[in-house]
Amino acid sequence: MPIIRTLTSFLIRIVALIIVILVLGLIAILAAYYFIGPSFPLTPSMLINPQEAIAFTFALMDTDFFRIVVFPGFTFVALYAAIAGLWERKLLAKIQLRVGPLYAGKFEGILQPIADVLKLLFKELVIPRVVDRFFFIAAPLLTVTIATAAIAVIPVTERWVIARSDVGVLVIFAVLGFFPITALMAAWSSNSRYPMLGGLRALHQMVAYEIPLILSVLAPVVFAGSLNLIDIVEKQSSIWFALLAPISALTFYICSLAELERIPFDLPEAEPELVSGWLTEYGGMNFGLILGIAVYIKLYVLSALFTTLFLGGWLGPQPLPPEFWFIFKTFIVTTFLLIPRGVFPRLRIDLLLRQSWAVYFILALINLVVAAAAVLGGFKL
Repeated sequence: MPIIRTLTSFLIRIVALIIVILVLGLIAILAAYYFIGPSFPLTPSMLINPQEAIAFTFALMDTDFFRIVVFPGFTFVALYAAIAGLWERKLLAKIQLRVGPLYAGKFEGILQPIADVLKLLFKELVIPRVVDRFFFIAAPLLTVTIATAAIAVIPVTERWVIARSDVGVLVIFAVLGFFPITALMAAWSSNSRYPMLGGLRALHQMVAYEIPLILSVLAPVVFAGSLNLIDIVEKQSSIWFALLAPISALTFYICSLAELERIPFDLPEAEPELVSGWLTEYGGMNFGLILGIAVYIKLYVLSALFTTLFLGGWLGPQPLPPEFWFIFKTFIVTTFLLIPRGVFPRLRIDLLLRQSWAVYFILALINLVVAAAAVLGGFKL
């Protein structure tokens, strides 16, 4: 199949880029950690003594500093976001039979994300005179901060998690609940009619779809008997919750599209109607922070959450490591979240809101009742 061949070719060609980025990132982290002060010092003897070097590397990887900065923290998520952005453009080009990124880099536009970042960095940072300057500048920074904070409680494996929480599900949705506020802040501070209309649409859409999104998550929580994401994954050792609660999985998937403002739910940024919605007045790296970083980090968060709740997280056949299975499943979910953009048209705002309250809310509620009845009836995993 063309999509499978494209995915295989794409994955092979990014291996070299990933290795280079990881090596450079590790060098930077070693230097930073040396100045911060490791549990034991980085000495010149490590250059000639492999055992000391290996011991230092493992000690470094076991630190919270490494987890936050490198894996599964910001460096990993930023790299994932860059790859997802490039993969989206190549994938949609194949689906729509057109040319995608091609010239930035020797291998079919492999350096396109870097070219995009450089372009945005060197663009003039235009701030209109009529905007509320403080909130206008704070909105992109706050959006990236919120998106990044959400990754803290998502476990890549039982070992690789930044912050362990017994109520991890609640923490994620508490953090994601700030996104409508940042969208409205950006729209209001722009002091323009098009951003304001887009911000109000974003607020209505996110609030409408967050309720069925949360209800769809409660079915796995009921089956697992825990709000701890690690416990939810471990309960799927025999069967995925996507098979026990397929309606919840489907509802979560559709509501995730709405939360990400992706076609067919991209009403807040409808170009023919609102120029670029609540992002109209943003340019340069302010635009890049929101649409190039925060949105794709949020895409990773929702894909990883779907993997954790419905696809067994890091559980998979041996001998491949659990980290591989988690990243592989998450990437597949991300691909399915990207495909509708190349297939479906945009919905009208009234149809979008009606579907949320009249269809997905009811489906999620019914599925929650069925899951609770099954557990109360004695169903055990």
